[in-house]
Amino acid sequence: MADRDYYEILGVPRDATPEAIKKAYRTLARKFHPDMNQGDKKAEAKFKETQQAYDILSDAEKRSMYDLHGHAAFEGAAAGPQGQPADWARRGSGAGGAGGVHFDFSDIMGGAGGEANEGLFEEILGRVRGQRPGRSRAPRAGRSVEASISIPFLTAIRGGETTIELQRPGGEHEALVVKIPPGVDTGARLRIRGRGEPSPSGGPAGDITIEVNVEPHRYFKRDGRDLVVEVPITIDEAALGAKIEVPTIDGTKMLTVPAGTSSGVKLRLKGQGAPASKTLPAGDLFVAPKIVAPKSLDAESKRLLAEFAERNPQDPRRGLW
Repeated sequence: MADRDYYEILGVPRDATPEAIKKAYRTLARKFHPDMNQGDKKAEAKFKETQQAYDILSDAEKRSMYDLHGHAAFEGAAAGPQGQPADWARRGSGAGGAGGVHFDFSDIMGGAGGEANEGLFEEILGRVRGQRPGRSRAPRAGRSVEASISIPFLTAIRGGETTIELQRPGGEHEALVVKIPPGVDTGARLRIRGRGEPSPSGGPAGDITIEVNVEPHRYFKRDGRDLVVEVPITIDEAALGAKIEVPTIDGTKMLTVPAGTSSGVKLRLKGQGAPASKTLPAGDLFVAPKIVAPKSLDAESKRLLAEFAERNPQDPRRGLW
């Protein structure tokens, strides 16, 4: 390990900026740290190698010595004044190091250390030293994200896709395509696994939970998986019966209105509601006829209606109250 070029280990050029070195280090440390590679000796060795390379290249003075003399600058623990080990070796041999490698927890976690991370730090450090922790702790999942969307009525019924924009930590915006299952309704919660915030300890990312709001439609109404639409008809269509066009989610269809149809009845078109899903059958469409009287009548029409009333006497309100 000592003979490998530190720049090569981190995968950066010799003129890399401190920021580029730190970014490369964080990526490799997350990839190889023991919590993500339990029992993998090769990963553990690469983890130590990464730590040692970063310890040298992240320090301007030590990097300068390395650029001038290579590994020879630190051979034999690079004895300092009075025969004492060099600073990097002393740091590596105490509580802050692992097998001669300085371990900076805040570097791996992007500066997010603190008391909440100390337990995980000690566990990772113990594994690097070859110690068995008293209790195994799985990496924590990332934080889940809550969001909400408003979708058109027909998208909710038919299913489809919509796009939402999320603001990620650091102010970055991300457009995310959301699949809408057929028949979804207001209040439903859709979960997208693994698209929440990343784990701070190498575990799985959190989820995104999206609450759905369905926009109203100008003539369809919802009753579970069934749809209801009110359709105006004339007096003669109601009395004599007729074939009329009615709207469905797939265009217009013909419907037979039986003779003697009154307002308040519902005529069913089977299977024309929300489409079938894996566990639920298709809903139906219920057409509610609404009898519309003409706003003006000529004298002959009035006479004929009066005659009709005399020939067909009825009181539809009798017995209701």
